[in-house]
Amino acid sequence: MLVYRTASRYFAPSTSAYNQDFRVKSFDESEASEELQVALEAARAAADISRGYYAGNFTVTTKDDLTPVTQADIECEQRIREIILEHFPDHGFYGEETGRTRADAESLWLVDPIDGTKGFVRQYPFFSTQIALMRAGRIVLGVSSGTMMDELAWAEEGKGAWLNGQRLSVSHLHDIDRVAVSTGNLKSLADSDGWPALGEIVAHADRIRGYGDFYHYHLLAAGKIEAVIESDVNILDIAALSVIVTEAGGVFTDLNGKAVGLDTRSVLAANPALHADYLARLRGWVA
Repeated sequence: MLVYRTASRYFAPSTSAYNQDFRVKSFDESEASEELQVALEAARAAADISRGYYAGNFTVTTKDDLTPVTQADIECEQRIREIILEHFPDHGFYGEETGRTRADAESLWLVDPIDGTKGFVRQYPFFSTQIALMRAGRIVLGVSSGTMMDELAWAEEGKGAWLNGQRLSVSHLHDIDRVAVSTGNLKSLADSDGWPALGEIVAHADRIRGYGDFYHYHLLAAGKIEAVIESDVNILDIAALSVIVTEAGGVFTDLNGKAVGLDTRSVLAANPALHADYLARLRGWVA
């Protein structure tokens, strides 16, 4: 039985934040739902595999979409798939490398075994394993494992968000001149008439960084930055992260304010007040 306890000042949220009850600051994994326990087991198994390949002893091939895939991607997804479907044989599975199985099932697992394969190939530590559960069209559970950074985050709908067992809460800061903002993939926005709108955000923000991949969402959920903006993503990249940010008190939509779904291609994630401001500036520029 794993019991996590909170000590860090960064993870000590206000009990009044966004009407959520943050008084419980330790996490007893034995009391988690079976689905969350299985997702955490799968993430840890994948971490063992990816960590073993990180030194570079793997082959790389190129998929039809010209993105790389390694032995580590394939083996991680196979192991995750085995663990999940052993426990939930009636569930659907949608993986980055193996595609969709029983995609019309009410419960559908969304898995990117190594999100950030290009970085993994070049030995960047910012890759992660992303595991989410969608039920009846809603993301209800997410696990995000930043293997080389020793960050394991998770959330279930209505049960809060956690990072290494510490309760997460987004920042309350929403003054556009004081916030910290991180950007990810922005090609579509850069190629649109909305690029100047992002420029206005950048001109006002206190700090602009491109932490990227899973990491800036972990920072957002922990209250260390205030917003994440991306215009080119895949649902498998961000499904788990969406519920983690939401359960930490944030708002997570696409750049048009639409809720996350299988067709999501962009992200605006922030605390509620800042999200409303940025959405007014960025809505309508990308599909």
